[in-house]
Amino acid sequence: MPETVLHLHPGMPEASLRAMRGRFDLVEHSRASAAADLLPEADRIRGVVTIGVIGIDRALIERLPKLGIIACYGSGYERIDVAAARERGVVVTSNTGANAACVADMALALLLASVRRLGEGDRFIRAGRWTRAAAPAELISTGLAGRRVGILGLGAIGERIARRAAAFDMEVAYHNRRPKPGVPWTYHPTLASLAEWADILVVSCRSDESTRGIVDRSVLAALGPKGHVINIARGEVLDEAALIAALESGAIAGAGLDGFEHEPEVPEALKRLENVVLAPHIASLTEAAHREMCRMTIESLENFFAGRPLPNAV
Repeated sequence: MPETVLHLHPGMPEASLRAMRGRFDLVEHSRASAAADLLPEADRIRGVVTIGVIGIDRALIERLPKLGIIACYGSGYERIDVAAARERGVVVTSNTGANAACVADMALALLLASVRRLGEGDRFIRAGRWTRAAAPAELISTGLAGRRVGILGLGAIGERIARRAAAFDMEVAYHNRRPKPGVPWTYHPTLASLAEWADILVVSCRSDESTRGIVDRSVLAALGPKGHVINIARGEVLDEAALIAALESGAIAGAGLDGFEHEPEVPEALKRLENVVLAPHIASLTEAAHREMCRMTIESLENFFAGRPLPNAV
């Protein structure tokens, strides 16, 4: 008899869903709140699959008496009530590293698009404004070689961003809670110091209470009028109002964003701005990443049910 697993990720690709349905008695639900307490299967659910932006709250954790594992399909787990899980003896796992390569690729794509003004160039052509053979001088931009990239959060994704940036002949430095041993890049003890040094600030830190709004008005001011900010972390890591004000006033030159504070809502002010590139949280949306996230999620669940070690426990 397969184990019963509550599935709280309505946006999961069908291929991943098919794989999980083939291994578990999958109860599919779209809410992670106490509203799900009407589930008739509650008394036999032993595992939950969710993602960071959906999570699972204390009320639902307490409503599932046989719950033993919460497996996060992605790498972030900011809306999982980890404290409530630990109080109940429920293990939480995260697929850290599964999507690191493709998210790092997206960071560089947004960096290139923002610095080289690709969105503006695309709109320039579509609006019929390219009317002579010469390249439009009004779209002149800076290059990448020799520019300084500051990375906020040198985890699995941040390290890959650093290596990619270095391949573009860019200088790299980073800020973490503490220096990371064995890496060749300069450590800045404060985010303010990193932003003041950098031409481009790439945000790849985990979202939690300590990082909420960490990229604020003062950080953007330190980055300066020629600076760009790239976000492939959760939207709430940036102070969205401060970012909009900085883009509108020219306090920074541009931004590339794949995360927003209240997804799927995106402020109209951001949509109107020419100097920002917007993406609908698609950094990890590659077939390879989803195959690996699915494999790791199934492995976590099966290891738990079999009493084996869980190397990716939070």
